[in-house]
Amino acid sequence: MTTIRIANSPITWGVIDQPGKEQPITFEDYLAQTDAAGYQGTDLGPEGFLPRDVIILSEILSRHELQLVSSYVSINFLDADQVNNTLEEAIERATVLSKVGDSKSRLILGGILLPGSLRFRNAGRIRPEMGMIPMQWTRYASNVDALAKAVFESTGIKSAYHHHCGTMVETPGETGMLLDYTDPDLVGVCLDTGHYAFAGGDPVRIFRSFSDRISFVHFKDLNPKCAGVSRENNWDYGESIQNNIFCELGNGFVDFTAVLEELDKVQYDGWIVVEQDLAPGTGNPLQSARRNRSYISRLGY
Repeated sequence: MTTIRIANSPITWGVIDQPGKEQPITFEDYLAQTDAAGYQGTDLGPEGFLPRDVIILSEILSRHELQLVSSYVSINFLDADQVNNTLEEAIERATVLSKVGDSKSRLILGGILLPGSLRFRNAGRIRPEMGMIPMQWTRYASNVDALAKAVFESTGIKSAYHHHCGTMVETPGETGMLLDYTDPDLVGVCLDTGHYAFAGGDPVRIFRSFSDRISFVHFKDLNPKCAGVSRENNWDYGESIQNNIFCELGNGFVDFTAVLEELDKVQYDGWIVVEQDLAPGTGNPLQSARRNRSYISRLGY
């Protein structure tokens, strides 16, 4: 039976990991606006945004009738030392999910964004020669498996890997490689419709190969005109974000009706998190969140 609930994320309000800088909105206002826009859940957001004390967090979320659905961890999985150094943080985040979330909450794993790197500079136009060689794939996947296993054994929370533009796993081919190399009992995939489209994929076709691995979903639309200009002008990932590469739902490339039909076919039982990926201080997050929620409602969810 298909059971889909719709959540949002602090990133829609421009809340990102920016140590030493003030976030564009307080967590109290963020939760109030997320609730007001009609969402049922939220991502935990970056370090220091939402409270980590589970009693306080539970009370605040309950007040706004919101569920904690996910938490994102960005790691260079080629570096075993960084994986080990991040394990405590990953387990802490998953522990919060286990106490405040539900059985469908997921720890979202992703590669690291390195401004200036080859992958960051070429987001949306990655060529095969820019990717990892077999030895690196083995190391990368082994570290993903190891972290996911440690998290599950410590907290009972399962992990989903997020293919993310500008990182070492971006394209449809790389997403497939990551899933081929990792343990399906440990690692699912977080399908991000916008990132998959920007990387050259069709978010509907992924179901033909990996429907059994999709354990979490991000809804994000791709502005095809902006994507074309990005490729023509060799924008890096940051420039693409600043120019609103990810538009409001229904205004871009992604066929969300077809994606929802595929989710229904596989009887998806879990969360969809809407992410606008706005640069801090830009746009009108609340109005965008309302319009995105209204669009999904018109599709029957």
